[in-house]
Amino acid sequence: MPGNPLTDPNWASDLADTIDLYLGKVRKAVTERAVTVVRAVVFGLVILVVAPVAITLVVIIITKSLQRLIATATDHGTAVWMSYMFIAAVLIIVGSILMSRRYVNDDQQ
Repeated sequence: MPGNPLTDPNWASDLADTIDLYLGKVRKAVTERAVTVVRAVVFGLVILVVAPVAITLVVIIITKSLQRLIATATDHGTAVWMSYMFIAAVLIIVGSILMSRRYVNDDQQ
């Protein structure tokens, strides 16, 4: 700690170093937490907006690719309903698996 300014010739630099030390600790603690919270909020919002769009586009791309693949062996109308049935079956199976793995509280049954 800085001493008496009348007897210590280095009191100004000691005081400045002490203030800098404590302000640095406070700034580091506050800004690191604030940056972490802001990053979490921003990335969460980006994911919240982008994920549904990306999932929808992936399902559309898979459906159209499947239609083109099936259309090589059949006509277009048959390829469309076959691709819809295949995608529906896959989504139902995935949904059933996810529903069977969900957490169920025993008190609420």
